[in-house]
Amino acid sequence: QVQLVESGGGLVQAGGSLRLSCAASGRTLSSYVLGWFRQAPGKEREIVAVFRTSAGNTYYSDSVKGRFTISRDNAKNTVYLQMDSTKPEDTAVYYCAAVRLGTRWLSPDYWGQGTQVTVSS
Repeated sequence: QVQLVESGGGLVQAGGSLRLSCAASGRTLSSYVLGWFRQAPGKEREIVAVFRTSAGNTYYSDSVKGRFTISRDNAKNTVYLQMDSTKPEDTAVYYCAAVRLGTRWLSPDYWGQGTQVTVSS
């Protein structure tokens, strides 16, 4: 079992910055890789930024590449999403997710409860 708790969401003006955090816990945490997804109203959940499950480097969706940065603090079991140059279309519920090492991000094993991010124009 892996538990994920997001924080840091809120309201930000377009062009502003926000940092999301995801605190992870669980006995088998070392077997998992973490990442971020989001779901906007009326749309499907989509990948935002994740650590790759095998190579260890990162993947970003085209819509956030160059603006968002995913990072982690292994000592704190925490993953971050730094959101810069935000746009109204970034408005969504952001979810932290975990997938087992060596598998694919198509179907994460665990999800956090989500945190709302609203970008005003």
